[in-house]
Amino acid sequence: QVQLVESGGGLVQAGDSLRLSCAASGLPFSAFAMGWFRQAPGKQREFGAAISVSGGSTYYADSVKGRFTISRDNAKNTVYLQMNSLKPEDTAVYYCAAAPSGSYLYYSQNYNYWSQGTQVTVSS
Repeated sequence: QVQLVESGGGLVQAGDSLRLSCAASGLPFSAFAMGWFRQAPGKQREFGAAISVSGGSTYYADSVKGRFTISRDNAKNTVYLQMNSLKPEDTAVYYCAAAPSGSYLYYSQNYNYWSQGTQVTVSS
């Protein structure tokens, strides 16, 4: 079965950095675009970043643009989210997700597979 397993979440202070990893198995990873979403307490899940199957195109929400970087290693079936200059408002559960190539990557409903989520907490 398909599994997306995250690692790298935790508690950090404002201004710190974290790198999330998401290892995929059970699917042809290089045929899927990948995305990162997040959900803060009491809020809806929101788009964070996405990357095309080749890694040649990346997409970011305005709230993270310039601070977060998404990348992928198709040889390792892994997608990453490098988060710099973290702010308290970045506190959320972060999810990685896989969408078929060609999907509109800003919409969560276009993603077929989801990870369990990892908590990121940024203290002020």
